[in-house]
Amino acid sequence: MRGRLQIKDFVRLRPFGLRNIKDGGNIMEKEPFFDLQEPKVEKEDILILKDKYFHSRNVALVTGAASGIGRAVSIALAANGLTVLGIDISEDGGKETARLANELRGKVIFQRTDLTRDEDIEECVRQASKHGNIKFVANIAGLQHIDSVENFPMAKYDFMQKVMLRAPFYLSKLCIPHMKQSEDGVGAVGNMCSVHGHIVTKNKPVYNITKFGLRGLSQSIAAEGEGKIRSFTVSTGFIKTPLTLHQIPDQAKQRGITVEAVVKDVMLGRSQVKEMMTPIEVANLFVIGFSFLGKYLIGGDLLFDGGMVKTY
Repeated sequence: MRGRLQIKDFVRLRPFGLRNIKDGGNIMEKEPFFDLQEPKVEKEDILILKDKYFHSRNVALVTGAASGIGRAVSIALAANGLTVLGIDISEDGGKETARLANELRGKVIFQRTDLTRDEDIEECVRQASKHGNIKFVANIAGLQHIDSVENFPMAKYDFMQKVMLRAPFYLSKLCIPHMKQSEDGVGAVGNMCSVHGHIVTKNKPVYNITKFGLRGLSQSIAAEGEGKIRSFTVSTGFIKTPLTLHQIPDQAKQRGITVEAVVKDVMLGRSQVKEMMTPIEVANLFVIGFSFLGKYLIGGDLLFDGGMVKTY
């Protein structure tokens, strides 16, 4: 008999199909499976828009640029002609993002940055300003820790707050003056939110708190921006990223269920689309938000969640 499924059972499999379950050399049954491998960003998947602000003299700062959504946003904005300063603590991953963008004839400059250090954030803004006009900020960086409120380590609480809420606030604080000082005083800050900025699930208290906080930050920036400095959030369900993949075993342990049940019942259970979004699909929402199509996106939220929040 087969035991509990492991993460490796889900890697390199196509979305929602049937696979054979074997006992020795015999096929015993067929069951659904899910593809949890982070997909490569392909040129044909990137939304390309003609926008007067999308050119190499304008700079976009993107946090979490070394993998997942941050990598995809960096590549997508670079492919649209912007100069991108990609920010992350992972140097290898950040340089790989720059290489991938270069393959698509985009420009990503990687800046190793520890988002818990104010001096690092200040330096990355200084570096960005050397490459052109700072027009856009995409706060993507995030992490997860699965635990209940009563058992949550306060050191982890402090770390997540610094990376996922304080750093976006401080980066926005430093970049908004640059946007105002540009020729027409226009700019935008996009924050990566989540369905967890609308609803909460158990054992993710700090993740929930920071995502609700990002909606508050975006609305605050928009309220003060007088229509010229816009801010918005992007809220999605579960995305095919390392962050999603790595939390599945912890979710299974905390809930006392299999990893398969986490994917099928917890992550996709309330979604009417039984497939996780890809990072580039999320990145394209940032392209829309930063472009002329986001003209009226002032403090708003792009909720692309397969119906998790609004339908039952």
